[in-house]
Amino acid sequence: MPKKKHFSAGRVPLILFLCQMISALDVPLDSKLLGDLVQPPTITQQSPKDYIIDPRENIVIQCEAKGRPPPSFSWTRNGTHFDIDKDPLVTMKPGSGTLVINILSEGKAETYEGVYQCTARNERGAAISNNIVVRPSRSPLWTKERLEPITLRNGQSLVLPCRPPIGLPPAIIFWMDNSFQRLPQSERVSQGLNGDLYFSNVLPEDTREDYICYARFNHTQTIQQKQPISLKVISVDELNDTIAANLSDTEFYGAKPSKERPPTFLTPEGNESLKEELRGNVLSLECIAEGLPTPVIYWIKEDGTLPVNRTFYRNFKKTLQITQVSEADSGNYQCIAKNTLGAVHHTISVTVKAAPYWISAPQNLVLSPGENGTLICRANGNPKPRIGWLTNGVPVEIAPDDPSRKIDGDTIMFSNVQERSSAVYQCNASNEYGYLLANAFVNVLAEPPRILTSANILYQVIANRPALLDCAFFGSPLPTIEWFKGTKGRALHEDIYVLHDNGTLEIPVAQKDSAGTYTCVARNKLGMAKNEVHLEIKDPTRIIKQPEYAVVQRGSKVSFECKVKHDDTLIPTIMWLKDNGELPNDERFSVDKDHLVVTDVSDDDGGTYTCAANTTLDSVSASAGLRVVDVPNPPFDLELTNQLDKSVQLTWTPGDDNNSPITKFIIEYEDAMHEAGIWHHQAEVSGTQTTAQLTLSPYVNYSFRVMAENSIGRSVPSEASEQYLTKAAEPDQNPTSVEGIGTEPDNLVITWKPLNGFQSNGPGLQYKVSWRQKDGDDEWTSVVVANVSKYIVSGTPTFVPYLIKVQALNDVGFAPEPAAVMGHSGEDLPMVAPGNVRVNVVNSTLAEVHWDPVPLKSVRGHLQGYRIYYWKAQSSSKRNRRHIEKKILTFQGSKTHGMLPGLQPYSHYTLNVRVVNGKGEGPASTDRAFHTPEGVPSAPSSLKIVNPTLDSLTLEWDPPSHPNGVLTEYTLRYQPINSTHELGPLVDLKIPANKTRWTLKHLNFSTRYKFYFYAQTSVGSGSQITEEAITTVDEAMASRQVDIATQGWFIGLMCAVALLILILLIVCFIRRNKGGKYPVKEKEDAHADPEIQPMKEDDGTFGEYSDAEDHKPLKKGSRTPSDRTVKKEDSDDSLVDYGEGVNGQFNEDGSFIGQYSGKKEKEPAEGNESSEAPSPVNAMNSFV
Repeated sequence: MPKKKHFSAGRVPLILFLCQMISALDVPLDSKLLGDLVQPPTITQQSPKDYIIDPRENIVIQCEAKGRPPPSFSWTRNGTHFDIDKDPLVTMKPGSGTLVINILSEGKAETYEGVYQCTARNERGAAISNNIVVRPSRSPLWTKERLEPITLRNGQSLVLPCRPPIGLPPAIIFWMDNSFQRLPQSERVSQGLNGDLYFSNVLPEDTREDYICYARFNHTQTIQQKQPISLKVISVDELNDTIAANLSDTEFYGAKPSKERPPTFLTPEGNESLKEELRGNVLSLECIAEGLPTPVIYWIKEDGTLPVNRTFYRNFKKTLQITQVSEADSGNYQCIAKNTLGAVHHTISVTVKAAPYWISAPQNLVLSPGENGTLICRANGNPKPRIGWLTNGVPVEIAPDDPSRKIDGDTIMFSNVQERSSAVYQCNASNEYGYLLANAFVNVLAEPPRILTSANILYQVIANRPALLDCAFFGSPLPTIEWFKGTKGRALHEDIYVLHDNGTLEIPVAQKDSAGTYTCVARNKLGMAKNEVHLEIKDPTRIIKQPEYAVVQRGSKVSFECKVKHDDTLIPTIMWLKDNGELPNDERFSVDKDHLVVTDVSDDDGGTYTCAANTTLDSVSASAGLRVVDVPNPPFDLELTNQLDKSVQLTWTPGDDNNSPITKFIIEYEDAMHEAGIWHHQAEVSGTQTTAQLTLSPYVNYSFRVMAENSIGRSVPSEASEQYLTKAAEPDQNPTSVEGIGTEPDNLVITWKPLNGFQSNGPGLQYKVSWRQKDGDDEWTSVVVANVSKYIVSGTPTFVPYLIKVQALNDVGFAPEPAAVMGHSGEDLPMVAPGNVRVNVVNSTLAEVHWDPVPLKSVRGHLQGYRIYYWKAQSSSKRNRRHIEKKILTFQGSKTHGMLPGLQPYSHYTLNVRVVNGKGEGPASTDRAFHTPEGVPSAPSSLKIVNPTLDSLTLEWDPPSHPNGVLTEYTLRYQPINSTHELGPLVDLKIPANKTRWTLKHLNFSTRYKFYFYAQTSVGSGSQITEEAITTVDEAMASRQVDIATQGWFIGLMCAVALLILILLIVCFIRRNKGGKYPVKEKEDAHADPEIQPMKEDDGTFGEYSDAEDHKPLKKGSRTPSDRTVKKEDSDDSLVDYGEGVNGQFNEDGSFIGQYSGKKEKEPAEGNESSEAPSPVNAMNSFV
C-alpha cells in the first residue's frame, strides 16, 4: 500500500483549487500535475499607482506576471510605446517585466517622470498593469525672508505663520527652539493642521527669540528650517515706554490694555465652512480659538452622534478625527469654544466623496468548448463610476469581434465558446477621484478530470468534531464529484454528509465509526479519476482538573493545578501562559507535570494564568485568575485644616489598597512636648473617608499619623503631619487612686496617681491637698505641693478616719472640685488578747477552737483576723518525746472559731490565740492544752526475710514510725504462688506487739510466698507492708548432682553418647541426600530436669515476683533493697501547704482546705485467684 501522508482534517490549508466556482477558476501551475495546460497571463505584482521615488536612488518600476507559456513584457510611457532598448540606462529583469532605471551613474530622476503601464502577453492573451505615475520626491528650501520681532501686550492672541515650501510628499511640520527642543504646547498654545503656531493669549513666559518652524521630508530624510521668530510679551506700562521711544521700529497688535474677553475663532474663519473628504480616509476637523481666559473646545454632530469607536480628539480637543470615514459620516459638525465670559460656535459642513471601490471584481473563467460563462464587473463610488471594458489591453470597441461575446454594461456574457475565445479582459471603473483596473481571463480548455489531492492521505480528527476530507480536482468541462466509503460502499449522500462544490467531503460530527477509507471519484464527459484517503478518529484532549482562582498575599507561594486527559496515541504539550503571553523568565516560576508554582509572589504576578494543552489535532485551555493582595500602602499628603483650640480637621490621601479594599483608617497622635516618640490612639474612621474631625486637648504639641487597614492587615504608619500646639487651659480632671494610709501611729500618708503631661492642660502643674478628721467639726487643712504623688501629714491620732481631697491646678486655673475619699491615720499593735479560748477535739487528727472577739477599739487598726499558735508537747505513749516547732494558722476577718487539721493522734497539744491588724499581732491568750485520741498506726517501718531454709523463712521487722496509740498486736498473712502464677490459700497469723522477729516453719520447699504484714491498735489496723520470698531446694539432691558430674565413668559415658549422636547425624545427612526421609523431631526434653541455679550467698537476695495490682512485676524504681527491707516514708506534719504564706489557710467555716488521709495497700487476695505465678524452677532462675 502506498505510504500515507498525515493531515489534520480540521487544519488543511485552504490553498486548494476551488473548481466549483466558474467565475474564480484558475489553472494550477504545478508542472508535476498540469504541466501541459495553457493559461493566459495574470499580473501578480506591480508598483503603486502614485509612485514617488527617491531621486538619490535607482528607479525600480515593478511588473510581475504568471501564465503558460510564460508571458513576455512591454511598456508604455505617457501613452506611447517605451522602447527600453534605445535607452542604455533602462533594463528589464530577466523573466520579469520589472524596469530598473540607473540614474546613479548619470541621468536625472526628473527625466523619467511620467505615466507608465506594463503589458504581459502570451498566446492566450494580454494582461495590463495600472497606470503607474512616477514622480521624484522634492524637499525645497524656504524662501529667504526678513522676519520682524513681535512685541505684544500680556493677554493678546497671536498666530506665528509657518508656510512651509510645497514638497512631494507634503512635509511634516513641528516647532522647536535653537537647542532642537520641541516647544511646549497646551490648551493655550498649539500647532494647527496647516503648521502655524496659535496662541489663544500670550504670557510673559512666552517671550523668546527662537520660535523656529521645521519641515521634515521623510522620503528624502531631510529637514528644512524657517528663520527664527522673536517674540516679546510686555505689560501695558512697558508697552507705553516702548511706543514713546521706538514707535517706528515696533509692530503692535492692538492699542488698548488686554482685558478678559469671550472667545473668537482664529481658524476657521466665520461661522460656517465646508470640508470634503474621501471614503476610507481620516476626516480631520479643526477649531482653534483665542480668548482670555483660555477657551475650551467642544464638538457635536448636528442631528447625529459621533461614532464611538472611530472618533478621536487631538491637539487638546482642538482637532476632531474620524477614521475610516464613510458616506454616513457626512453632515454638519459644530465646534464650540467656551470660557467664563461666553461661547462661540462654528459649523463645518462635511461631504464624503468616494473614489471607485469594488462591489464585485471580475473573476477568471475556465470553460470547455461549447460552454457558456459570464464576466461581471461592479463598482461603486461618489459620483458613481463609469465602467469600461478592454480585451487584451485594447478597448473592446476597437478589438477584433468575437461572436461568442456579448457586452451589456458591467457584464460580458459568453455562449458556445471555442478555443479562439480565450483572452484577457480588463474592467476599468473610474470617476473624478480615481479608477480601478482588474484583469480577468477566459481560458477555453478540454481536459479530462484530474484529482490534485495526494493519494492515501491519512486524516486524523478528534471525535465529535467536523472532518473535512479534501478532493481538489481539475477538469474541463467541470467534473462531478462522488464519495464512497469502503471498498463496496454506496455513494455518500447529503443526509449525513455535506458534499462541498470544491470536492471536499464534510462529516459534521465525526464518530468512532466514521473511521475508515474514503474514495473520491471525479467524472466529466472526457473521463474519470479517483483517489483514496483514510480517516482516524481520536479521543479529545480534556482538562480534568482546572486551575482555580487564587487570592494570595504578597511574598507567599501559590500553586495552580492542571491535569490533562488525552488520546493514548497523541502526545500533548502543556504550556502555561500569563495574560496570554509567555511566563516571566524568573526562577520563582516553576512548572512540573501538573502544577505551576510561583514563590515569593509579587504585585506584578497578578493576572490570568492559562494552562494550554496542545496536540497535533486539538488544543484545550483553562484559565484562573491570581489576585495578589497585601496590607495597604500607607496614606500620604497629611494636611491639617480648620485649626481651632480644641479641634482640627485631618485630611490624607489613601495609598494603594493592594487589591484588598481598605476597611478603616487608624489615626494616632504624638505629644512632642510631653511624650516625644510615643504614639497614642486618637480615632478610627471608615475606609471610605479621607478626612477626620479630631477632638484635641489643651497645651499639647500634636503630630498625627494615619494607618490603613484591610482584610490582610494594617499598613505601616504614614509620615507624620505638621505639628500643631493647642492653647493652655485649666486641668479638666483631678488625680486618681487617692489614698490615705498611715505608716506610723502618728501620721497620715496621702498618695495619688499624678496627671501626665498630656492631662496637665498647661504649664505649672501642682496639687492642692486637703484633709480633715471624718468624725469631727474641724475645718479642712490644705497645702499646695509641686507635681509629686505623696504628702505626709504628721502628728495625727492613732488610727483615726480622715476625709481627703487632691485637686489639680496649673498656671491657668484649678480643675473641678474633687470628691472626698476616706483614709486612716497610722495603726498600732492591738492591746487586748482574745478571751475564753475553748478547744473541742473532733477526732484523732482534727480539733475545733473557739474564742471571744476583742473590742474593736483595742485593735487600733484594721482587723485582719485571728492567728492560732499550736504545738505538740509529747506523745501520750511516752516513747517518742521531742519538742515540735510551733505551727501557725490565720483566720481572716472577725471569725471567732476555726479548725485545726493534720494533728498527730494520741498526742498532747498546746495552743493560744492572738488578734492581728495591719501593724502586727497583739498579746497572746492564755495557753490551752488538749489531747488527741488514739488512731490506726502507720505501716511497719521495714520488713525483711532472712535465713531461708528448705521449709522455713524468718521475718524481721521494725515497728511503725507512727504507732498513733498503743500497739495491741501484728497480723501476718501469707499465701503460696504456684507454677501457673496462681495464689494459694491465705494463712492468717497473729503476732504479739512486743515481737520484731518471727519464724515460719513447715513450708513447702522451693516455693514462693507472698507476705502481708500490718500493726494494730485498739482503734483498728494500720497500713500493710508486703514482701515475697522463696524456700530453698533439697541440699542433698544438689550435692549428688555435683558428685556424679565429677565422676570419670560419667564423663566417659557422656563422650560415648556424643559420638553416637555424631554418627547418627552423618547417617541422616547421607540418607537425606539420597532422597530418603528421617524423623528429626523427637521429644527429647519431655522429661528433662529443670535447670537449677543456686542463690547468691553473699546477700541472700531472692527473685522478684508480682501479680496483678500488688502482684505485678516490680518496676525498676520500686525494687526491694538488697537487705529485703521495705521502708515507709515518714508522715509530714507540716501544714505549710494549708495556710497563707507559711501559715495554714481555712475556709470561712474554719474547715481545712484539702484532705488529710493515709495511703494503704490493698487487702491480700483470698483463696486461689486468677493471677499467674511462676513455677518453682523458674522462680529459682529469677534469683539475682
